[in-house]
Amino acid sequence: MLLNDPAQNGGLPEILVAVQGSERAAHHGFKAMEITASALTAEALKATMPASVFSRSTEQHNQDKVSMGSLSALDLIHVLDLSETVAAVHLLACCQAVELRGVSQVSTPTRNLVEKVRSVASEVFEDRPMDADIEAALALIRSDALPLQDLTP
Repeated sequence: MLLNDPAQNGGLPEILVAVQGSERAAHHGFKAMEITASALTAEALKATMPASVFSRSTEQHNQDKVSMGSLSALDLIHVLDLSETVAAVHLLACCQAVELRGVSQVSTPTRNLVEKVRSVASEVFEDRPMDADIEAALALIRSDALPLQDLTP
């Protein structure tokens, strides 16, 4: 949201649209990506509700507590998957923002990170489906293929 909002993003174009001129109004840039990240985040938050509230009376009311450990573990895996997907969307938006601002203005490690992402997902000029981009960025994150070690101070 902060990257898409010109009142918050330090001079970047609204919704990170790269198209210039009169054609600009016909494109939605990263608007759908923002909605996607928001929906995934809401789903992750919903899944963080304590499993213990779903405990049921069992064994002819002999047990009033049942281990929810396996359910909680499955929820955790789902929340991690959603969180990684939100990180992939954010990574793509950040790369778009860097390119709109000018890759020459960022550090070499940041340039290397953008180049790695762009090796699997191109910059967004015109509206297009972004699901393959999200999956490609997600694969980079999950394979530990991003040059993140150089970004730390």
